Amino acid sequence: MPLQCERWFVSAIDPEIAGQLASDLPREDFVRIVRTFEDDLGRLARLLESAVAAGDEDGYRRAAHSLAGAAAAVGARRLEQVARIAMDHRNTTDPRLLAPQVRLEAEAALAELAALAEHPPGSR
Repeated sequence: MPLQCERWFVSAIDPEIAGQLASDLPREDFVRIVRTFEDDLGRLARLLESAVAAGDEDGYRRAAHSLAGAAAAVGARRLEQVARIAMDHRNTTDPRLLAPQVRLEAEAALAELAALAEHPPGSR
């Protein structure tokens, strides 16, 4: 039987994906994966912001693409959505306006990932 995340506990991370990961993996593997995603999301968000500051549109889109993929893998749906908007070459939103939204969603996802690593679903 899959473990379920408490719905009030997570909002930036899809509770179904986190619950599935927690139920499919030994606790130490789940925690290691969550910690890896914490590192990846933080690093990619910083890359995106650096590209915006440097006016590097290609770097901005590459960082957004990588961020969207990492976010999708861990179920950070809101972060994935805003990163996909940022990576879309048809999007005309100024990156300086979109990058703060990416940062806010990354911070929310990172906070929930840290909490999940401390208290994986079903570990209470």
